[in-house]
Amino acid sequence: MDDDNSKSLNKPEFNKALTDYKLGFTTAENAALFEYFDVDGSGTISYDEFIRAVRGPMNMSRKKVVAQAFKKLDADGNGWIDINDIRGVYKANKHPDVISGKKTEDQILNEFLSTFELAHSMRSGDAPNYVVTKEEFEEYYNNVSCSIDDDLYFAAMMNSAWKLDQQPGQGAAKGGWSNAKPRAAQDNNIFNRPDPTAKKAEDADLNLNASQQQLKEHIRKRIASRGARGLMGIAKKFKIADDNGNGLLDVEEFKKAMHDFRMGLSVQ
Repeated sequence: MDDDNSKSLNKPEFNKALTDYKLGFTTAENAALFEYFDVDGSGTISYDEFIRAVRGPMNMSRKKVVAQAFKKLDADGNGWIDINDIRGVYKANKHPDVISGKKTEDQILNEFLSTFELAHSMRSGDAPNYVVTKEEFEEYYNNVSCSIDDDLYFAAMMNSAWKLDQQPGQGAAKGGWSNAKPRAAQDNNIFNRPDPTAKKAEDADLNLNASQQQLKEHIRKRIASRGARGLMGIAKKFKIADDNGNGLLDVEEFKKAMHDFRMGLSVQ
């Protein structure tokens, strides 16, 4: 479908796909469908927009798990999640941008909150305000859910990410960049496999002596180990790493990205 390999579908590509698959829509129906798929009104349909429109929202069992996670994060029970709810759970004082003085801890925490607002903002046209409503939280997980076929896998992923089987305060070490076990690693280990962030002998050799091909293979494996959620978020993570917004990563942006995304690489 993506004939020009732009990672999105323009109107001619979309119309051609509908014709190729013999779906029998009229020209007017094609136009209405394109508008429905193109949530952000950019004139093209991204992969995330396409898969979200095709798969639709979560089923009720998944919505219940997401509601449970929202309730746990909403520490003061006021119906939304803001910086006061997460400040006691996640700490950003070890984030590279905080250490370098480029950003404050509150700015990093607000960036974390804004990730949950993005999907809903695309649909509503509202700018992120760093206050996550239940609807915004649910829409974020509607997008994650699209790439996960199995309900049990989705529930296990949510439980691992938010420790839903624990009472508030029970075994809840403070997370974020100062936590010994990053949240990304917790997401990976949904079936209690050995800790994927544990240092291995081959990782030590890799850091010092690896070829470019070995380094690329190492990064591919790290991303693949994070499953559908990791693969789905690559584009978003690239935009986060691209601090100057030029569509490219310079050496410093790349180093920071490797650190932030827990690729297990040394500075060398």
